[in-house]
Amino acid sequence: MPRTPIDIHTRLRFDRLDALRGLAIVWMAAFHFSYDLNYFLFIHQDFYRSPVWTLQRACIVTLFLLCAGAGQAVASAQHQPLARFWKRWAQVAGCALIVSIGSSWMFPRSFISFGVLHGIAVMLVVVRFTAGWGAWRWPLGLLAIALPHLVQDAFFDSRWTNWVGLVTHRPFTEDYVPVLPWLGVMWWGAAATDLLLRHRRSWLCGTIAHVFAPLALLGRWSLSFYMVHQPVLIGILAAIVALRHL
Repeated sequence: MPRTPIDIHTRLRFDRLDALRGLAIVWMAAFHFSYDLNYFLFIHQDFYRSPVWTLQRACIVTLFLLCAGAGQAVASAQHQPLARFWKRWAQVAGCALIVSIGSSWMFPRSFISFGVLHGIAVMLVVVRFTAGWGAWRWPLGLLAIALPHLVQDAFFDSRWTNWVGLVTHRPFTEDYVPVLPWLGVMWWGAAATDLLLRHRRSWLCGTIAHVFAPLALLGRWSLSFYMVHQPVLIGILAAIVALRHL
């Protein structure tokens, strides 16, 4: 079935999608703030094993990747030039490199070698160049999600190969978002958005209540917020700890 393109001259603003991305970023910031409180011993929680935190993390990543897939579906429907795609991709990949460098300084034993930004950078390329696969992305997404539960090999346990996702155990790292199973989530986000663009476009680009406008604004600047919020939070808490010891 041929795509129904969006008229690029209308310059639609997908405020509802932006607000959903903004919700994800706020939830993520709250999660990270709790993690930072734990790191500085203001609270005592097990962020690596407690379902309270591991389930939240899975939900946050899922929401982020659904939004990323949706964004690619919108860009494809608007016939976004490849140059613009690669410019945005370079921003994501560059930020991923900064995260690796920063985390290696703060967490030398568990630094982030393939976290959410690294995963998004790889998966954006796959989703962009499979935009014409249509409904095939539904079963392929299911296969991507199921494969790590069906196939594991010690070959994929090293830092050089664990990005694939077919590991025998989760690596010791502060963030880990491998291509499998998460590519399936992004594929589903793109496929679902294609359907909405054809049949329920107002669900994505309709007006939103004024109370949600800040979320939409935040969603449009999600990468910038992502890169800034942790240094700010950690800096504030470190300053509080230092003042308490004066």
